[in-house]
Amino acid sequence: MKKFTLIWSGQFLSLMGSNMTRFAFLIWAYNQTGKASTTALLGFFAYAPYILLSPFAGVLIDRWDRKKIMILSDLLAGCFTILLLVAFLSDQMYIWYLFVFQALSSALEAFQVPAYTSSITLLIPKEKYAKASGMRSFSSNAAQIAAPILTGALLGIIGFTGIMLIDIITFSFAVSSLLLVSIPQIMKKQLIERVHIFKDIKFSLHYLYERKGLFYLMIIYIFINLIAATTYFGILPAYILAKTNKNEVILGMVQTSLGVGGVIGSIVVSIFGVPKKKILTILLAGGASFLLGDILMGVGQSVYVWITAAILSSIFLPLLMGAENALWQSKIKPSIQGRIFSIKGMFNLSMMPIGFLLGGFLADYVFEPMFLKPTVFSFLVGQDKGSGMGFMFFISGILGALICLLGYIIKKIRNIENEIPDFDEAK
Repeated sequence: MKKFTLIWSGQFLSLMGSNMTRFAFLIWAYNQTGKASTTALLGFFAYAPYILLSPFAGVLIDRWDRKKIMILSDLLAGCFTILLLVAFLSDQMYIWYLFVFQALSSALEAFQVPAYTSSITLLIPKEKYAKASGMRSFSSNAAQIAAPILTGALLGIIGFTGIMLIDIITFSFAVSSLLLVSIPQIMKKQLIERVHIFKDIKFSLHYLYERKGLFYLMIIYIFINLIAATTYFGILPAYILAKTNKNEVILGMVQTSLGVGGVIGSIVVSIFGVPKKKILTILLAGGASFLLGDILMGVGQSVYVWITAAILSSIFLPLLMGAENALWQSKIKPSIQGRIFSIKGMFNLSMMPIGFLLGGFLADYVFEPMFLKPTVFSFLVGQDKGSGMGFMFFISGILGALICLLGYIIKKIRNIENEIPDFDEAK
């Protein structure tokens, strides 16, 4: 675990800096327009390039040096932040610059994320996969805790310029940690093989379709992420700011609480791992997150309820992701994980851009106007600004839980662990 821990540490610091920049400019963008569609569009551009490039990136990741891919991705991400800083210092910052910045960062993540994930398989033994996933969840959620707090505390002192400088500095830690570690290569002959992108994409799709349980599970994830993008990922900042008259402190508290729940869950997974019945763990954790998190967030009328909802929503996610990562890493051969994980990532996230656009549109033009006057559901979510978005959270909680239940009803998904052998046990 030593090599992985060093890489993980550098990525953690880099993620912290990136989250601080994104949180600062999310507030800045919403204050410019006051619309949920603005924050939704930021989410759209954060995912669309990732989805489009993932299958092509996966093919190249299995051929190229994964360490170099991660280093180059981190270096370019740092350069894009520098360009954003220059625009801000020259008083030429526009909202569409943030959309471009999100899109470019997303394109780099299409290479960086699967390269990072598939490298873990080469660095640690199979029984440590869940622990590594727990550590990754911990870093993600710890950054989510600290970033809003640090940004809120430092923004008035060092401004947007200082926040972006911190982001740029943290990229150097990510690159340095990668330079100090060697990552094993997969099949030297394969690295000099000609790249047949569309042939390899076809292979990946056929490979997954033959393993019906994994294929159907991927479909379930498509709809889970669509629902999550419509509310939690897409309109949560706008919802809290609307409900609190643009109170940035309360938004920071709710965002931090999402991280708190995630860190608690990540610590549990890192120490104890995930239950043996991984598919049952995935579906139960997903259903609990929707039922307890989304519904409570939607009906909540105070910061204390929103904080509780945020913790309940995120505390189950490391368990879900730990079980899901361990399941896929154990079933797919390391030599093809780059392309398979990229195809999986593309499909898992394929509907999220639609979810972001749909969430912003429904909030601004359907549910918000609807709930400014009394409705049969006003007793649940109120009838003031933000109430329409609250009702959207209520609906997403019910729909998300039903999707998870459907996953368990499908026999191929329910029996996935018995019907599909691990890669080191397959004939």
